[in-house]
Amino acid sequence: CMNDSFILRDRIWREQNERVTLSSNATFASNSLGRYVDEEPDAFRTCFERDRDRIIHSKTFRRLKHKTQVFINPDGDHFITRMTHTLNVTQIGRSIAKTLGLNPDLTEAICLGHDVGHSPFGHTGEDVLNDMLDGGWSHSENSVRMLSVIEPLNLTKETINGIEKHPWRYEEPPFSPEGLICRFADRIAYLSHDVEDAIRANVLKESDIPKSITSVLGSPGKTWINSLISGVFKASSGGSLQMDQEILNVMHELREFMFDKVYLREETLSQRSEAKNIVEALVIYYEKNPDKLPKNYVQNQSDIANSVDYVAGMTDRFAISAFEKIN
Repeated sequence: CMNDSFILRDRIWREQNERVTLSSNATFASNSLGRYVDEEPDAFRTCFERDRDRIIHSKTFRRLKHKTQVFINPDGDHFITRMTHTLNVTQIGRSIAKTLGLNPDLTEAICLGHDVGHSPFGHTGEDVLNDMLDGGWSHSENSVRMLSVIEPLNLTKETINGIEKHPWRYEEPPFSPEGLICRFADRIAYLSHDVEDAIRANVLKESDIPKSITSVLGSPGKTWINSLISGVFKASSGGSLQMDQEILNVMHELREFMFDKVYLREETLSQRSEAKNIVEALVIYYEKNPDKLPKNYVQNQSDIANSVDYVAGMTDRFAISAFEKIN
């Protein structure tokens, strides 16, 4: 007969269940390197589940809904924002993790936090901040800063490392396979949905996409995502997370095509120039007026570094509003 009482699956049960259900290549919560500040473990959630929950409930995560992906402050309802991109990355990441027997909770935490440090106005804003700050500026390192200093969540070292090292420009990959999943999931997600956004905005026609790409990936949309994810599954059966070389080459070709025809196309020059002016003006204003900064952005560092922290955390529309107020 059915037992109508619940059996509680506490943290100890969940940690033991990981040992039974996950691959030996997975990162187990019970083996975590821990947090930078020790704290009592939760009674029910694993450390990685706790990371995920902390990120979802953070203010910096909520701001993603008003940050641009490609099209700056778009009017349409269906254009990708940093929030919807992040959810796409997380879904793709979990799918890869579940299929390969890796830790879906750690993967989810990394994917949810990977872009919270992005500046307003996408990569245009990032380029401006990189030029203005001595030593340069990185959105992934700023994601870590937002979650560790500005809004200190005391995340595990695995989650922090996966967030910091998710961009492909880092030669040293994340130290966990779950962090590496985020690196693949991020590129799979943005290349797939950015193409759809570009077609929706009449920037591209499907016929513009080189046949060398569509012959391998199929038509833009979920077919692409399935093809790209399958490329990871195909090449990772030996226990090392990687992508099939043919699919990887096509993905690199697609990225070059998107930078040439969408991200850096001539028609966006005036829009990117306007965004650049806004970010520059805001950084200079708050550097010269540090008393205008919220208290949690006044850290023990230079005035310009504090100013960059604050401006980097702004949404597109808040940056536009703040710029209008100082002019």
